[in-house]
Amino acid sequence: MNFKEIQELIRLVSKSDLSVFKMKEGDFELTIKTGKEVKTNQSLSVPYIPATPAIPAQVPPTKVVVNHEEQRAPKMDNSEAEESSKKLLEIKSPMVGTFYRASGPDKPQFVKVGDPVEAGTTVCIIEAMKLFNEIESEVKGKIVKVLVEDASPVEYDQVLFLVEP
Repeated sequence: MNFKEIQELIRLVSKSDLSVFKMKEGDFELTIKTGKEVKTNQSLSVPYIPATPAIPAQVPPTKVVVNHEEQRAPKMDNSEAEESSKKLLEIKSPMVGTFYRASGPDKPQFVKVGDPVEAGTTVCIIEAMKLFNEIESEVKGKIVKVLVEDASPVEYDQVLFLVEP
């Protein structure tokens, strides 16, 4: 399964009512968690696939995701949040992984605050499953804020950059 197929699968799962999607194909395993609540009155006929040991069984996945976001995302007061949602565009992470602002420790950063970006401009790299994936902007504008520290973990759909159109 290639990167584009995984991205499309993530988009489809996020639009559905699923809270967890698991897939195994040979040695390749994929788990997508959306953070949506599981409805207990529905019965699903899905084969059992053991959970990965990354999250303890006694902690609901939604709480783990919330705690991770609280640790990484800077808190904004209400006026900042309203201002950013009104006029700033977001560049979000298309996957779970480790965020890097440059292709190497001795290389220049892809983008800095104040840099203009076009659709298709590489803004960062996210390492996932030992693969380095270049993340491209889907918006046009000027980078006004970098919300993630270099070499820190990111979640799916987490905002990485704020862009002024």
